[in-house]
Amino acid sequence: MLNNMNRVILHVDMDAFFASVEQREHPEFRGKPVIVGADPKEGKGRGVVSTCSYEARAFGVHSALPISTAYQRCPQGIYVRPNGKLYSQISKEMFQIFYEFTDAVEPLSIDEAFLDVTGSQKLFGSGPDIARLIKKRIREKEGITASVGVAPNKYLAKIASDLEKPDGLVVVPEDRILEFLFPLDIARLWGAGKHTQDKLRKLGINTIGDLARFPLNILNEKFGKMGKHFYNLAHGIDNRPVKAGEGVKSVSNEHTFSKDTADQDKLKQTLLYLSDKTGYRLRKKSLKGKTIHLKLRYGNFKTITRNKTLMSATDSTQRIFSIVESLFEQNYQSGRPVRLLGVGISGFMDSASNQLSLFDEQSEKSEKLDQVQDLLSNRFGRKIIARAESLPPVSPPKK
Repeated sequence: MLNNMNRVILHVDMDAFFASVEQREHPEFRGKPVIVGADPKEGKGRGVVSTCSYEARAFGVHSALPISTAYQRCPQGIYVRPNGKLYSQISKEMFQIFYEFTDAVEPLSIDEAFLDVTGSQKLFGSGPDIARLIKKRIREKEGITASVGVAPNKYLAKIASDLEKPDGLVVVPEDRILEFLFPLDIARLWGAGKHTQDKLRKLGINTIGDLARFPLNILNEKFGKMGKHFYNLAHGIDNRPVKAGEGVKSVSNEHTFSKDTADQDKLKQTLLYLSDKTGYRLRKKSLKGKTIHLKLRYGNFKTITRNKTLMSATDSTQRIFSIVESLFEQNYQSGRPVRLLGVGISGFMDSASNQLSLFDEQSEKSEKLDQVQDLLSNRFGRKIIARAESLPPVSPPKK
């Protein structure tokens, strides 16, 4: 009997991550074979392919291929050296999207992670609904695509995410696990390298369904300690939990405009809305932070980030907004359309352990306003109350 405990696990995997970012940054690269890695030096280069676009894969290019071989197969390709700083920044932004849906996030690499969304369904809908929301947010905010597998365990979710790339979404219902697994090639089996696959094929085992017909004692005899591992996977059993990383290091919120805008009133209203949302999340977690961040992305995806570190930690909406407003005014290129704004805070300490500072009358009023707003939000929901300054202006009634 399967023992997946009715979990809902997502495996999110970016599609040709580095190459997709390069195509986003350079629109002229779109639809063309982009190969990220070492300099090919016209076929004489040393090193390997880091990743490549799906257009390049049509020529037989793939990750870890010697760069000289890649050049032989695709001399017309666009060869780009990796931009680690940019990829790392986008990865952080992507993981912030994950944390909006669950704290149970297990990073596997810079561009993929497991998410346990079992407890998130009351807020965001079913596992497939959450997967669609995550894909949509990544596409809107980062301009790239992700493939997601949704399943009762990590093993099944990881297989599923790879089946319909790029921009795929594959769901494995709990009552159809074996139907999903059995037709798959034995190469999909975790822990089965080339040598083990050859050994399995010599036994007439070419699919996972073939493997599932072998009793446990035979697999133990043939593969030792790995026998039970293969037996469990062949039957869709994987009880490993999603291992969340270290505690949250930052809290941030972002807004992507449905249409790029240069309206400064609208931009500042959005910054106040994001500051309010960030402050509320801080206070709910009893956290205060010292470093406040502004993220500003223009219509062409050019992104700037700025921050300021305070003398003492804060969770005040008004304090957060005053800093990001100042950062915005110092860095915004007036008249240039904006695609996305983000507000964040890091450098945490628990509110209880934060050294008290002397509040002036204005900050006391701000703190009381936060408390009232939080009280109403906790009781009636976040949409019940908002600061007037963050609301769009109301048009006068027609006469």
